Amino acid sequence: MKKRRALISVSNKTGIVELAKSLVDLEFEIVSTGGTAQYLQAAGVPVTPVSQVTGFPEILDGRVKTLHPKIHGGILARRIPEHLNQLDEHAITPIDLVAVNLYPFRETISKPGVTLEEAIENIDIGGPSMVRSAAKNYQDVIVLVNPERYEEVLKQLMETGNVSPDLRQQLAAEAFAHTAEYDRLIAAFLQGLNQADKPAVFPEQLVLVGEKIQDLRYGENPHQRAAFYRLAGVQGGLANAKQLNGKELSYNNIVDLESAWAIVSEFDEPAAVIIKHTNPCGTAIGADLAEAYRKAYAADPLSAYGGIVALNRPVDRLTAEEMAKIFLEAVIAPAYDHEALAILQKKQNLRVLAVEPIRTKQGSCWQVKTVQGGFVVQDVDEGSLDDVELKVVTDRQPTEREWEDLRFTWQVVKHVKSNAIVVGTGGQTLGVGAGQMNRVGAAKIALEQAGEKARGAVLASDAFFPFRDTVDEAAKAGITAIIQPGGSIRDAECIQAANEHGIAMVFTGMRHFKH
Repeated sequence: MKKRRALISVSNKTGIVELAKSLVDLEFEIVSTGGTAQYLQAAGVPVTPVSQVTGFPEILDGRVKTLHPKIHGGILARRIPEHLNQLDEHAITPIDLVAVNLYPFRETISKPGVTLEEAIENIDIGGPSMVRSAAKNYQDVIVLVNPERYEEVLKQLMETGNVSPDLRQQLAAEAFAHTAEYDRLIAAFLQGLNQADKPAVFPEQLVLVGEKIQDLRYGENPHQRAAFYRLAGVQGGLANAKQLNGKELSYNNIVDLESAWAIVSEFDEPAAVIIKHTNPCGTAIGADLAEAYRKAYAADPLSAYGGIVALNRPVDRLTAEEMAKIFLEAVIAPAYDHEALAILQKKQNLRVLAVEPIRTKQGSCWQVKTVQGGFVVQDVDEGSLDDVELKVVTDRQPTEREWEDLRFTWQVVKHVKSNAIVVGTGGQTLGVGAGQMNRVGAAKIALEQAGEKARGAVLASDAFFPFRDTVDEAAKAGITAIIQPGGSIRDAECIQAANEHGIAMVFTGMRHFKH
C-alpha cells in the first residue's frame, strides 16, 4: 500500500512533534518546510524537505517555498480518476493531510514600536494558500490549523484509518476562519486600526473576527443564547481580563463591567463606580481608593446592593474590607494586593477581575452595534472638556468649587443613558436620572434622589435643555451651577431662568448622547 503524505509547516509548534511521530507510526510520509523541518528532524522525525518534492530551492529569503504545482496539485487533486491520472502524468504525489498555522502576524504587530517593514515580512502567503487549498478539498484532505485538534484527528486515524466526514467539514470551517482572521488582522493594520492614529475613513469592507472565550449560560434572559468573544489582535480590555474568583460571568455581568470600567477610566484621581443595568448608581473620587468607594456607595446604598464595582487603582485591604460588607456581583480593577484578594475570595460567588487598559487603538477607537441585517459603527466617545472651549453664559461665574464639581459631573454624565442628568458635589454623585423620555423627567429623578443634598450641588446634562423647566426644577432643589452643551433654540430662555435663580451656567458645545 502506497504511503500517505502529510505536509507540516507551523509557526506554533505546540504538539507538532507528537503529531508527526504518530503520523509516521501510521505510515505517513512527512513533508516539511525550513524551520519546521529542522525542528522535526532534531526531534528524530524522518522528514522530506519541500525542496526535494518540488525540485526547486526556497528563494527570495524564504518568501517562495510551497507555491508550486507539486504541492498544490497534491493538495487540490480530488480522488477521482481524471485528477489522479493527471497527478501520475506530472509525477505529483497526493497530499492527504495538511497541518499548517501561519506566521505570527498578530504577535508581531503587538510589539511596541513595530515597523511597517517588520509587519509586512510577517505576512504569510504560502501558508494561507495551503490551508485554503486543503480546506477546499476537505473531503479528501485533512486540514489542521489548531493544535487542540491533533489528538482528536489522531484518535480517529488510529481507530478507523480515516477521519469522519463531519470532522473533516468542521476542520475545513476552522481553517477558513483561521485565514479570515489572519487577513482581517492584516487589513486592519494597513488601514491603521491598531496604530497610534485613528483611520481617516471607515473602510468599504469591514470584517470583524472574534475568538470565542466561552459560551455563556444565557443572554440577557434565560430564553436567549449567548457567547463571549475576544476581538483578534487586541490587547487589554475586558475581553482580555483575568478572572481571579467567583462564578462564571454572565452576559449582563459583561455588559455592566464594560460600562463600569469605561466610567472609572475617565478619572486620574482614585475613583470608584457602582453600576446597575449599565448606569452608575454611585460614582466618586477620593484621596485614596477606600474613600472613593465609600463615597460611591454612600451615593445610593439601596441600588448598590447586587451592583458591579469598578476601581481605577490596585485594590488594597481597606477597600476590599469595605466592599466585602455588602453583596456585589463583580469587581473589576487593574490589580489586587495579596490581602485584598484574600478578603474578596472569601466570597465564593463574587466575580473578581483584573484588567489592563486597551494598549492598541484597534478595537478601542470604534464601537459596533448590530441592527437587523447589519451593523453601525462609530468612534468611541472620547470627547472631554479638554477638547472644548467652555463658555459661561450667565451673569454669575461658577466658583472654584463649582468648577470642580461641574467637571466631575460632566465626566460621569457622558456614560449615563440618555436622557441623562447627574447631580453631584465634592467628587461624589448624589442623584442620577437615566434613560428618560424627556429631560425634565430625568432631572426630577436625579434631584429627588439627591434630596436635601442637592442644595449647593451642581447639575450636568448630556444634551441641551429644550425648555427652561429643567432649570426651574434645579433651582427649586437648590442647585447652584449647571453644565450643558447648549444649542437649543430656547437657550436664551434657559439662560434667563438661570439668571433669575442666581445659577451659574456653563455651555460646553459638546453633546454626550448615549443610546
